[in-house]
Amino acid sequence: MRIRSRTVTVAALVAAIALALSACGGGSGGGGGGQVVAPDQQQEGQNDVNPVPRDQIPDGGDLRWPLDQLPDNLNRLQVDGTLAVNSEVISSFLPSSHRVLANATVEVNTDYFTSIELTSTEPQVVTYTLRPEATWDDGTPITWRDLQAQWQALNGTNPEFQVSSTTGYEDIASVERGADDKQAVVTFAQPFGEWRSLYEFIYPVSTTTDPTTFNSGWINAVPTSAGPFRVDNIDTTAQTITVVRNEKWWGEPAKLDRIIYRVVERGALADALANNELDFYAIGSDVNLFARAQGIPGTEIRQAVQPSYNHVTFGGAPGSLLADPALRRAVAQSIDRQTIARALIGQIVPETTPLGNYLYVQGSKDYVDHSQVVAFDPAAAGAALDGLGWTSPGEGQVRTNGGRPLTVRFLTDAGNPITERIIGLVTNQLAAAGIGVEVVQAAAGDFFDEYITPGNFDMVAFGWQGTAFPATSTRNIYTSGGEQNYGKISTPEIDALYDQAIRELDDARRVELGQQIDQLLWQEMPQLPLYQSTGAFAVRSTLANLGARGFADVRYADIGFVG
Repeated sequence: MRIRSRTVTVAALVAAIALALSACGGGSGGGGGGQVVAPDQQQEGQNDVNPVPRDQIPDGGDLRWPLDQLPDNLNRLQVDGTLAVNSEVISSFLPSSHRVLANATVEVNTDYFTSIELTSTEPQVVTYTLRPEATWDDGTPITWRDLQAQWQALNGTNPEFQVSSTTGYEDIASVERGADDKQAVVTFAQPFGEWRSLYEFIYPVSTTTDPTTFNSGWINAVPTSAGPFRVDNIDTTAQTITVVRNEKWWGEPAKLDRIIYRVVERGALADALANNELDFYAIGSDVNLFARAQGIPGTEIRQAVQPSYNHVTFGGAPGSLLADPALRRAVAQSIDRQTIARALIGQIVPETTPLGNYLYVQGSKDYVDHSQVVAFDPAAAGAALDGLGWTSPGEGQVRTNGGRPLTVRFLTDAGNPITERIIGLVTNQLAAAGIGVEVVQAAAGDFFDEYITPGNFDMVAFGWQGTAFPATSTRNIYTSGGEQNYGKISTPEIDALYDQAIRELDDARRVELGQQIDQLLWQEMPQLPLYQSTGAFAVRSTLANLGARGFADVRYADIGFVG
């Protein structure tokens, strides 16, 4: 199943965040491992990465890292750059403002900044001070102008920049030079509560000034970078991206010689790990991958609460079949999410339960289940459909209204076994309610561009990757005009609450607003969350400082092999 990042436009941030989570399961040791613990039963604030101090890790080695696909665009700020795999690649060679820790709090990324401080609240001012030695690999210093140009590209004033999100940047009034070129003073026109989410990834001014370069200059190319690794080769034929230790890096040098990212089909992951062609893979919802991992010598299962989940997005643009929220709720009530969760991951996580919150995932201190409004209830769903004029011509027949059949177009991409399983279960459940399903299969290259982005579907299943900034990262999905609001569903009330939440500097009050938003979303039903990721990974037991990272950012320079 494809995973899209909730675009937060910047990295990870804020100290007392809403999603304070990440939890541990323990590595099981060579080829063993039992069932995985459900997210709501895991311990907060931990992950499972086999932590080893740098001085105990030998230098050298290649890490073989599987990808579902190559990133469409290595510019994470551009609308086509939001696939989750993109962050896995670019984090090894691009700057960021903050690092997310295992407990979902954040700290300043001191590889690039000596300090990032909220220096005023009226008006809100954040002062970014870069390390003196921070330099792009082409020899150009990283300066305040890089931050200024990125703000200008992302603030929404120039529609030629095809941005993934304007959230936060549109609230900035100015980015100016501070004490010297290594300091940027960011002044806000209006408050932005999750300000630490800004500058999640920082791109050079040379690629954020011209819209054409911004939109296409990072497609299968890296003009310049600045990190513990640098790109050595992008091979679209072999479907690989190779990064190597960066000799120009001023920080602690990478332990690994290379990271080789390679596209591997989900069905081939276990064989690739067993044949020493990979060093880990995500188990996700695949029971076969879980079972195979238990039998591969030298492999252990690592687990942590992972802020990602599978869901069904509804297409609800005006004039569409599912434009009425009451109809979407009736469809949702016809779907047994518990059965789907058990069928997909019950053998991996026996105590799994459906996800009941749009903003806060299971395992978070702020998680509250508000999904009761659409609890599986065939009788209530049938009565609601009758009341909306969708009547059944007979048992086993598709309901109609004014001659229009209640047949939804369920979009899928080719060759995705998890999505196929979900669609099969949903189709049977909806059939019992008199709702027909037409499966529309999109070619892999057309899935988002031709169908998802323009909202050309009634239902579609894919995954969301959450962040430590729930208000900021979900606003783009559930508000009017949001670049990732693929279903075109929103209300003025939800828009207004999001506007309050992102401007709220008090963490507790922002969570209260987030819960209000969540309750309204369950009424409006823009999507139906299904189940949260198992957070389980099959990992070579000698691999250190990588595995089930939960919320935490990877410290790429510290990855290596031991013993």
